[in-house]
Amino acid sequence: QVQLVESGGGLVQPGGSLKLSCVASGSIRVIWAMGWYRQAPGKQRELVARAIGDNRIDYADFAEGRFTISRDNAKNTVYLQMNSLKPEDTAVYYCNGRGYPPTNYMYWGQGTQVTVSS
Repeated sequence: QVQLVESGGGLVQPGGSLKLSCVASGSIRVIWAMGWYRQAPGKQRELVARAIGDNRIDYADFAEGRFTISRDNAKNTVYLQMNSLKPEDTAVYYCNGRGYPPTNYMYWGQGTQVTVSS
């Protein structure tokens, strides 16, 4: 199995920055893409950013220009640098690994809380 452990969340003021980290372990060769999702209370979990293979990176509209996803393959780690944070960014952020077709199994970390508040 694949285990994902994310860290780096916390309380920041509007306009501040955070960098989240996710370390993958286990059978990581089954993973097709790595990314970040977030979920606020009462709302659906939504994609923030993902990295597919070595070249393709996708961002949600709200993340474009503010957030940056990156990977350190040697450390089996994916990062999410978040700048210019807004109160509406407050959510639990989850590391995600997507398996290869046809199952497209979704692996999830436990989540890390990000709170943006004055």
